[in-house]
Amino acid sequence: MEGAFKGFGPKAIPFLKALDFHQSREWFLENRDLFEQELRDPFGDLVDTLTERFAKADLGLRGDRKKSLFRINRDVRFAKDKRPYNRHLSAILSPDGTKMEQGVFYVHIGLERCFADIAWWQPEPALLLAMRKAIAAKPDRFRALVAALKKNRLELETEGRMKRTPRGFEHISDADLVAAIRHRHFVVQHVIDPAGIHTADLVDELVDFTLRAKPLLDWGRAIEGKVLAG
Repeated sequence: MEGAFKGFGPKAIPFLKALDFHQSREWFLENRDLFEQELRDPFGDLVDTLTERFAKADLGLRGDRKKSLFRINRDVRFAKDKRPYNRHLSAILSPDGTKMEQGVFYVHIGLERCFADIAWWQPEPALLLAMRKAIAAKPDRFRALVAALKKNRLELETEGRMKRTPRGFEHISDADLVAAIRHRHFVVQHVIDPAGIHTADLVDELVDFTLRAKPLLDWGRAIEGKVLAG
């Protein structure tokens, strides 16, 4: 039944554990109803409910219960790891509702961990350069962003940060700005307690996180707007 999110089923994580153990199309097809009832359909409800709540909060993020979810199947064509199924299920809500935008909300329910991101992940070169130039040219604005995130109990993730300063920014000497310019992504993350995925309270938790991450959305969107206008 489609509708408001009421929580993932009690067998959602056990299903992922069993799927990861079997890694078999035959097993998956035999248990497809369980996947749909415990994971996929509730995830669709979560996307719909968050879309409604994000609209009310004017966050500029939306999704579609079918198009926003990533497939449970892995693309193994060019992978050394030939296991056919992921150990997680995930979805993206974005400014236009597609998976092609930047400045997105990403939610991940998996065996290793459950989390949500507000992310500018692998932005195209022109946008990444513009973000780095914005840090260098308007350091006070970037530091205000960092301070706002810290006040909201968030900080930029450092995963994938370059070890060396990119060409053209060698003149930057302030350690905090150098570290920021070395970012390949601009992401803040909220860790979800797996025990908390089974109730409707997860929606409030994720809306609260996104509101706390809004300074990053605003900063990135302002820069992106200038890139697109140019």
